Amino acid sequence: MVLTPVTVPDQPVATFPDAWRACVGTGRTREVLHADYRDSLAVVQDEIGFAATRAHGILHDDMGLVRPWSHGGASGTRYGFAYVDLVVDTWLDAGMDPFLELGFMPAALASGDQTQFWWRGNVTPPTDHDAWAGLVRALLRHLVDRYGVEQVRTWPVEVWNEPNLPVFWQDADEAAYHRLYDAAARAVKDVDADIPVGGPAVSPGADDWLPRFADHVAAAGVPCDFVSKHAYTSGPAQHVPFGTHQTLRPPQDLLTQFATPRALLASTALAGLPVHITEFSSSYRPDNPVHDTAYQAAYLAPVLAAGGDHVASFSYWTLCDVFEEEGVPTAPLHGGFGLLGHRQLRKPVFHLYAFAARLGTDVLARGDDHLVTRHPDGRVSALLWQPLDGTTVPEGGHRVRLDLPAALVGPDAVVTERHVDAERGNARTAWQAMGSPLAPDRRALADLHDASVPALTVRRVAAAGGRVAVDVALGRHGIALVEVAGAPDAAPPWTDEGRLLGHSSAAAPAAAQGAGRHDVPAAGGSR
Repeated sequence: MVLTPVTVPDQPVATFPDAWRACVGTGRTREVLHADYRDSLAVVQDEIGFAATRAHGILHDDMGLVRPWSHGGASGTRYGFAYVDLVVDTWLDAGMDPFLELGFMPAALASGDQTQFWWRGNVTPPTDHDAWAGLVRALLRHLVDRYGVEQVRTWPVEVWNEPNLPVFWQDADEAAYHRLYDAAARAVKDVDADIPVGGPAVSPGADDWLPRFADHVAAAGVPCDFVSKHAYTSGPAQHVPFGTHQTLRPPQDLLTQFATPRALLASTALAGLPVHITEFSSSYRPDNPVHDTAYQAAYLAPVLAAGGDHVASFSYWTLCDVFEEEGVPTAPLHGGFGLLGHRQLRKPVFHLYAFAARLGTDVLARGDDHLVTRHPDGRVSALLWQPLDGTTVPEGGHRVRLDLPAALVGPDAVVTERHVDAERGNARTAWQAMGSPLAPDRRALADLHDASVPALTVRRVAAAGGRVAVDVALGRHGIALVEVAGAPDAAPPWTDEGRLLGHSSAAAPAAAQGAGRHDVPAAGGSR
């Protein structure tokens, strides 16, 4: 088992940015009205606390936004905002802002009938770009009227989703996308000049679109306030019934993808603009089992630790498994994108984010398997992980030794460890041991929730030579949150193990007195 020694300084070397939880994905806007989504949203916000969310399909017909009418020879369009308001209110009530993705094309405006997904999102250009612009203006004006312009100015507006792919934009027509973007961006600014708008939200492998998008925006004099793209590391899909298998590139490839826009746009009119990764994960498939594994958590840990060095936000795709692009899922853990499975089953990657939420803002040390931080009150919190390269599946675990200055945590420290790995804190492992039931009953579901809780240990470590050494053994494909805080031992000397077990302190070996004081609850025994 590899051991990494980490010598931690007593002063911070950097700040841990919050780009990792600036946004999280939601599958389709209409799915926000699903009870399981709302229950999952409450859990995610309570334990992680994302600032915003981005969803497909706010303009899709199932939201009832565009309602054409005709009567007595007259015709027109009524805009219906009932479901939009329900969705936005749900997010705001949970402490989360919208990151507005404009798509897909309402049937009343569409130039064709090409659709994507089980829920048939139309991916064709509008027949009338003035009508498209009118829809965008109507939506933004309504949001401003309902929520106030100051609030809406904090909601980025992204035009479309992956237009470089013909499944998401008819023929992947770049010129047609530029025309769509121009009409939408100008419409946004017609409502208020300070509402941010951007794009082009391209998929991995389409970075060549970015400089051409910058050149177009400059030549056309069209507003653009941010640049967006997506990042995944999976190879071609190998389909099996109700699932997909894919190879993975190393997680460092995600960080390279994050850094690419800034480099490509350095000499363009869009140089220096915020870059938002509005989707990222390992696999781009909603039915790849890797999403449910401990491997996914350890694989993405270095991305959470360093992603904020390159971008303003990077949005995990997605918040939960209420997600129907390939139809309604048939199993509680089916390889879905979510941090949470159905019925709020916490996946290992959920715990990665929950662990990150407990880190401090001051970075004391960062490396290939660790991120050590300090809180304002002096506590030290470290995220540790087994390094994974995406190509091998190690059978053993990993060790990290934190060498902390006693001046930082005190001469007598409390060390709390929370572990998730292939065996511990892992709902998928328990589900498979049950026989992978497609519809677990209430008792089995309760057992799965219990199995998903991280393993917890609490111990005391004394300083030696002015340092506090904390050895942490990670399990296979493991992640750990290690928290170290100074705390004097307040237990009185007469609560030694011998007395608690009914023996006199005189009869108890001196070495045992005090050594096990905290192993037995203080009930009964002599006083």
